[in-house]
Amino acid sequence: MKYLIVGLGNIGDEYKNTRHNIGFTLIDALAEKLQASFSVDRLASVAMASYKSRQLVLIKPSTYMNLSGKAVHYWMQKEKIPLENVLVLVDDLAIPFGTLRMKGKGSAGGHNGLKNIQELVGSENYPRLRFGVGNNFSKGQQVDFVLGEWTAEEKTQIVSVSEKVVSAIQMFVTIGLEKAMTFANQK
Repeated sequence: MKYLIVGLGNIGDEYKNTRHNIGFTLIDALAEKLQASFSVDRLASVAMASYKSRQLVLIKPSTYMNLSGKAVHYWMQKEKIPLENVLVLVDDLAIPFGTLRMKGKGSAGGHNGLKNIQELVGSENYPRLRFGVGNNFSKGQQVDFVLGEWTAEEKTQIVSVSEKVVSAIQMFVTIGLEKAMTFANQK
């Protein structure tokens, strides 16, 4: 069994510790746990890993957030991975900070990265794990907020939530989406 695990974010040092790049942060935590390292490849940084006889292709698209679908579609085709074996890790403003929501399908919810993936894979029926970044910003300040850096307190909490995300991904690839969702979505 082969899986594509996608961490959404933007390339470049100026985005490294921003809320919008939590997908990169989470996939880095998974790669570290699986002792996999990333190398630059077509449309993404890619790491190959295995976990309990499953092959995992981990990608961080280099296309910038709003064109993430190009990388997802390319790597699905290249590695012959079906849509139900794709898991996208993404930030979400509508969810309180540190809260996880794992779903098997759904709308893009206004997220341009998810919207582009949906357009290019031709479906919204793919698993995603949303990491709540909260909505602690003034009206009209959404872009500044998501492209802003984490507070010191948030950085500390991200470590423990990242561990839960890694466990949820491992469950997703071994015992399936339903059990992984039950685990990830618990408070």
